[in-house]
Amino acid sequence: MAEACHIAKKQDLPPPGGYKPIPYKRIPAKQYFSGYAWFAGYIGMTVVSAYLFNITQKKIHKNEIEARSAKLAIYPMLLAERDREYLKQLRRNRDAEAELMHDVPGWEVGTYYGERVYKLVPPDALVEPIFHEYYAHSSPFEWFKRAHLKLRS
Repeated sequence: MAEACHIAKKQDLPPPGGYKPIPYKRIPAKQYFSGYAWFAGYIGMTVVSAYLFNITQKKIHKNEIEARSAKLAIYPMLLAERDREYLKQLRRNRDAEAELMHDVPGWEVGTYYGERVYKLVPPDALVEPIFHEYYAHSSPFEWFKRAHLKLRS
């Protein structure tokens, strides 16, 4: 029975004449540019990049000069507006104090029951209030906005 199941199998053999030899030597990569060409390309790219960088820097510098000139031109007006608003708020504080204490006998605005708080300061000199006194009669939102101010450039 074993002989009846026997099927002839073909053995896998090398091709006629044998296999090609195995390449084991180093095959260098193909060179597209020589060392001089790479060096010339590097120099050329550096020169072109430096030229383009110089052009853009001149434009940026020109814009910076213009922006700085605009800031310097408007700065005195902004300072004057800030000072005007400061004095207006001091006036509002004084008026609010007068309105708040109008029914207290002997109360004089800017004093403590008629006695000056700062004795060594001339009566007509401006005494700048502390932060909380300055915002005492304004809205809490204004106080919070100023207390947590973040400067942006």
